[in-house]
Amino acid sequence: MRAAIISYTENGRRLSLKIDEILGNSTRFCFKSHADERCEAFNSTDKIVEKLWCTADALVFVCACGIAVRAISRHIHSKLTDPAVVVIDDCGRFVIPVLSGHIGGANALAERLAESLSARAVITTATDIGGHFSPDSFAAANDLIIADISAAKAIASAVLDGETIGLISEFEIMNLPKEVKMGEGHRYGIYIGRNTDISPFEVTLSLAPRNVVLGVGCKKGTSATTIVETVDNFLRANNIPWERVCKVATIDLKSQEIGLLQFCSERGLSVDFFTAEQLAEVDGEFSTSTFVKSVTGVDNVCERAAVLCSGGRLIARKFAENGVTAAAAERAVRIDFERKIL
Repeated sequence: MRAAIISYTENGRRLSLKIDEILGNSTRFCFKSHADERCEAFNSTDKIVEKLWCTADALVFVCACGIAVRAISRHIHSKLTDPAVVVIDDCGRFVIPVLSGHIGGANALAERLAESLSARAVITTATDIGGHFSPDSFAAANDLIIADISAAKAIASAVLDGETIGLISEFEIMNLPKEVKMGEGHRYGIYIGRNTDISPFEVTLSLAPRNVVLGVGCKKGTSATTIVETVDNFLRANNIPWERVCKVATIDLKSQEIGLLQFCSERGLSVDFFTAEQLAEVDGEFSTSTFVKSVTGVDNVCERAAVLCSGGRLIARKFAENGVTAAAAERAVRIDFERKIL
């Protein structure tokens, strides 16, 4: 989790150091009069929040709640995309998640910080304080895409009203909570699978795993625009939503390919590079090309890279267009209802 810690006082600065030690991979922003050499000084909260809103996974404010609320108010958009926001008083007594408690992970972050700081986490979401199953928190922890947030809200309300929630899943399930029962025959239910258009319940929360690895090959100098257009056509032809793609894989010869790197950056996808020798050792039946082998040293890049990176199975074979090749493989999925975000 990429966290940004924002503090205003000397107490806050000292506390921000402790939080940084707990979280790691964080950046501290201290108000100019209480800055130190290891943090970034700032004068304007508005400018700092604007800078961080779309890049940080979590904002941790060490200050009064009112300061944080006013700072984030104009940036709030959706519980599906907003970062986690947590507030800690500068004496370190209370840790309060104020935004994106479930999907963004603010509740779990607050509990983790409170435990490490010997503070008290102030959780206000109804499912959490009642010890009930939370569909959006569960989905986030298992990296499942929520097709309809209104259905998630309806399921959460049904849980609080004592309804039993049905479940149908294409994947292995572990640790079912008491509120959820396998099978149909319930008004409210969850469907976990590759096709989010399926609705086996009157009110269905459809969840799809983000577990597709995209194998990509391209000619030297291919633009990011061309790669996007080709991959878009490939995914559409194979009925794979962009949201399900979790990573890109290719051969190491493309590690400096500007168009490919730009494509990955624009889509927010990390990319793994493999040598020709590594790709050649992958077991399976793959499309072959003598031309590709003469250039790269292996008969196929996209299919082999997708399978090697995913550790799973090929679900969409080589697609070639505009000097770009694409294939897709799935990582194995195990759904655990007790899995936590952090």
